[in-house]
Amino acid sequence: MSNFRSSQSVPLHLSISEQIQAWLDSGKYQPGDRLPSETQLMAQFAVSRITIRRAISNLIQQGLVQSQHGKGVFVTKRRRAIYSLSSPFVLFNEDIQRQGLTMTVKSLVFKPVTPSDAVRKTLALSPEVTQVYLQKKFFLINQVAAALDITYIVPDLGQAFAEELKKNMTFPILETHGISIDRIEAILSSRQADSEIAAALELSLGSPIVVYEHTAYTSNDRPILCGETLSSGDRLSYSITLKK
Repeated sequence: MSNFRSSQSVPLHLSISEQIQAWLDSGKYQPGDRLPSETQLMAQFAVSRITIRRAISNLIQQGLVQSQHGKGVFVTKRRRAIYSLSSPFVLFNEDIQRQGLTMTVKSLVFKPVTPSDAVRKTLALSPEVTQVYLQKKFFLINQVAAALDITYIVPDLGQAFAEELKKNMTFPILETHGISIDRIEAILSSRQADSEIAAALELSLGSPIVVYEHTAYTSNDRPILCGETLSSGDRLSYSITLKK
């Protein structure tokens, strides 16, 4: 029997999920391998069947394992969506399809809000502009939450294309309407997932996440949107080509 103990601040089923995920990360179990049975895991972690089932459910939701009725739980092949920073989001759908994956955009919030001082400065808003549009949306890849995108859009564009922006990727919609993105200033960083982000991406509290901050400009050097895309590195990654 294991001496496994959970942190007091983390539910037991999440701690077990993290331990099993550590097994996968270490290569102890490879894609296609069968995990130990519920009974074996109950004995190893000294917990109830319902706790083990919740732990396995967490892993299934993350796309790390899959349950086969009557056979057990098996490790899935871990696939990440990769796209180039030279044209982020513009060709994202095509990149996903080329990798044999499916992507769905799920809009969570789309509404006018009062911009913070930081957003006002980034978007170079004039004093008479009192609102911008806030959009929060999921990118689901193979029905797994791959990223949470939080974007602030200048009010004229947010109002004009609201219905389309709720259903599709932002940049292709703007391009369709003749609004060409000339450049994007981006910063890649990392931080730990807070409770909101952890819940949204089905991660454990404090999990490392990749933060992609971006500001998009039109050809006349007008900033039209800014925001950040938050993702787990095992679900979404970025590539870039540098030329002299």
